[in-house]
Amino acid sequence: MTPVAAAGMAELRVASRRALVSSTALPTNDWSSSVSRGSPSWTRAFSGGSNMSVPVPEMGDSITEGTIIEWTKEVGDYVNMDDVIVVIETDKVSVDVRAPASGKITEIHASVDDVVEVGGGLLELDTSAEAPTGSAAAPDSPSESAEAAPEAAAPAASVPQPTPAAPAAAPVQPAAQAPPQPQSKPEPAATGKQLGSREEKRVKMTRMRMTVARRLKEAQNTCAMLTTFQECDMTNLMDMRKRYKDDFEKKHGIRLGFMSAFVSAASAALREIPAVNAYIDDSTNEIVYREYQDISVAVASPNGLVVPVLRNTEDMTFRDVEENIAVFANKAKNNALALEDMAGGTFTISNGGVFGSLYGTPIINPPQSAILGMHATKMRPMVVDGQVVPRPMMYLALTYDHRLIDGREAVTFLKSIAQKIEDPQRLLLEL
Repeated sequence: MTPVAAAGMAELRVASRRALVSSTALPTNDWSSSVSRGSPSWTRAFSGGSNMSVPVPEMGDSITEGTIIEWTKEVGDYVNMDDVIVVIETDKVSVDVRAPASGKITEIHASVDDVVEVGGGLLELDTSAEAPTGSAAAPDSPSESAEAAPEAAAPAASVPQPTPAAPAAAPVQPAAQAPPQPQSKPEPAATGKQLGSREEKRVKMTRMRMTVARRLKEAQNTCAMLTTFQECDMTNLMDMRKRYKDDFEKKHGIRLGFMSAFVSAASAALREIPAVNAYIDDSTNEIVYREYQDISVAVASPNGLVVPVLRNTEDMTFRDVEENIAVFANKAKNNALALEDMAGGTFTISNGGVFGSLYGTPIINPPQSAILGMHATKMRPMVVDGQVVPRPMMYLALTYDHRLIDGREAVTFLKSIAQKIEDPQRLLLEL
């Protein structure tokens, strides 16, 4: 059979195969796939034949839109099921959108920095496309091989290769024509000489940063915020940690830090002063008292400060607190916090001391009514039993909504935390 005849037969087989696909009605299937770590399942895709229209998935309660920050795939790329194809940034976290099925991307409906709404069209996927073998797909027919680029095919050993022509010699410039010299910058005037660069750079705010800015401003405009301070002697807590940290890590496989003591002390104080754990429902003008403690712990992440929530801390041991904080810290480092990790919270603890902050006034995280600020521990001279002795001291700050919490309650709450930290045995005896 001649090459022309072989090519004709191959084209005939391809045409027959395409006709068979187009004449076969493919069923419309429901599908769901995890779009990110712990996020809700996708909504239903709209499929017609071998083309699947992939919509913007649901990304959590109260989230109706997001901003595309990165496409990991392009038009023409073949994707496998569950491959990450696009990253969408919401008000709280970044969501990895995964492919609901295997196929080739034929069309993309949005670009980077575009705002997309939940349920809107995101991309088109050809599920009938065959997966490429190796790094590149093998040609289906001799005609496709003939149309391939000549440099892509390996030349046969028996075919002699033409010797490439020698490159033409560059023309020699006459000696009289010297190459142009780069122009030197004009010297600044002696009286107005400027040192250093004065350039500016504009960077678009992320959705998370815009949301944080909006919520903080709303807190300032809504809450009657007031801050009270208390100094705390860390001697006994530091001695306890030094004495038992090795045994604690050996038994539980996690390091013993100071945050577990503060979370436990705050949980006990919240039970003593219920108003600090409550909030004002402005829609009904009612005060909602919570019978549980969900404490938000501020954690640094690549995209900014996030506040994952420790649930039911009133029932947590030191080990429970340390294990959950370690999990959240690892998630924040890898930008893997899910929406449910940060939803809710009745009280917040912010530890600015890890960055060296000595003194500060934290701002309330609405709809909560108070926040505790921890600061750096510094050696300071203190009077103990009539003697001036050095003590490791920490300043504690409580910012509270004065519309709901009176000064007496705020001071009593903060004093209770300080007493429990200064004498950790109070936590054991529930004093």
